Amino acid sequence: MEKSIANSTTPYCLNAIDIKEEVSVATLLMNMENEFDPFDALSTPLYQTATFKQPSAIENGPYDYTRSGNPTRDALQSLLAKLDKADRAFCFTSGMAALTAVTHLLKTGDEIVAGDDVYGGSDRLLSQVVPRSGVVVKRVNTTSLDEVAAAIGPRTKLVWLESPTNPRQQISDIRKIAEMAHAQGALMLVDNSIMSPVLSRPLELGADIVMHSATKFIAGHSDVMAGVLAVKGEKLAKELYFLQNSEGSGLAPFDCWICLRGIKTMALRIEKQQENARKIAMYLSSHPRVKKVYYAGLPDHPGHH
Repeated sequence: MEKSIANSTTPYCLNAIDIKEEVSVATLLMNMENEFDPFDALSTPLYQTATFKQPSAIENGPYDYTRSGNPTRDALQSLLAKLDKADRAFCFTSGMAALTAVTHLLKTGDEIVAGDDVYGGSDRLLSQVVPRSGVVVKRVNTTSLDEVAAAIGPRTKLVWLESPTNPRQQISDIRKIAEMAHAQGALMLVDNSIMSPVLSRPLELGADIVMHSATKFIAGHSDVMAGVLAVKGEKLAKELYFLQNSEGSGLAPFDCWICLRGIKTMALRIEKQQENARKIAMYLSSHPRVKKVYYAGLPDHPGHH
């Protein structure tokens, strides 16, 4: 703007101000753009419909069937892509449904190198379900770069890790492991459920796919199950959309709306949850009846920096 607002007698609309700096995550969450609603509602509408009327028998509208796409889901996915600095984001019926879709990128004979300390549902998927398709799963301690390097080979198509891990909060070097994976032509998946996009953006560290269990911090109220895949690259995004649409694993409109309602306060909730977690960990670490506390914020944790 050529003249300052303070010195001007002409009223300015705040929307005309050119904000150069990137807004904070908290601001983005509270002021998400809703380009999917023609009426610019401040609260995203719930499009609770399975089908959409088409303009004519020979002309298609932007939506036809909610399994393939829905404005409420698109609003949530657009916001999540912005949070993770992703090219696209996809919402699934659960975190496990999202992870299962990623495994369907692989074929018989391919290999997954995965962490040995992962969420229980992921462990079950990797140890009991994925091998049925002829995909080999190697489990390693991802805090050891030497172990990871030794496990990755020419058949490795996916490196899968959590950082911090659930439950022991082990910390891995996402950037260096991503470089190792890419050197062999493999994709890198990071389960970021413990951190959320508020605290960590693994795509900026080299990951290709980031998964969130939106059931946890994103929705935040224990009243919905949802999973998210945030991805880099249009080719990979198209493959995952094809799988989501083909398998019918897209998140229902009402569940998307619940996530949109809860996500507005995610930054504030996580700030308070961190404060509470730190206090609890410090109390338990000094309690005579507690043998071990797994919390990366404690100085004696192996991953503490």
